[in-house]
Amino acid sequence: MFNAWSRRDRPPEERAAAGLEGFAVDKTFLSSLKGILLETELALTFIIFICFTASISAYMAAALLEFLITLAFLFLYATRYYQRFDRLNWPCLDFLRCVSAIIIFLVVSFAAVTSRDGAAIAAFVFGIILVSVFAYDAFKIYRTEIVPRAAQGECLSSGERRCPLPPNPATPPCPTPPGSIFTGDQQ
Repeated sequence: MFNAWSRRDRPPEERAAAGLEGFAVDKTFLSSLKGILLETELALTFIIFICFTASISAYMAAALLEFLITLAFLFLYATRYYQRFDRLNWPCLDFLRCVSAIIIFLVVSFAAVTSRDGAAIAAFVFGIILVSVFAYDAFKIYRTEIVPRAAQGECLSSGERRCPLPPNPATPPCPTPPGSIFTGDQQ
């Protein structure tokens, strides 16, 4: 096995192949709650895709698209490749992915159950289960990622620090960064 020092001394062809080591799967993520949620969402969207393929092929595109989006998020999180894109707000993207999937699968599931076909009814049942999994995932993202950022006073759209509300006498004031124009007593 090569260590970090010998990796630098290799020819360019071997260094390019060694760059693929960045795609190593983090097994601890796959066994974490977020990893299990993504794996469950992936499995259920695949089952729904199969059910729609067997019954109403008009709705299979929604399940296939959500399957591919969930697979992409699972890949990015499991390999920690998302950390290379630090300009993107990943918790917000993941939250929007869950909310859009909830809306899409609610509409598609209720539309499919009207056909009274066996596979369509199975897709409806799995769709409702999937909606509950996506809702739980969205709730966990909101509670663990989005609310703490807003509570710290970070503006979610621009990333700047500021007090979102007027100071409350019961809570301590927001810290003023050094060199700010708002130093001293505010009136």
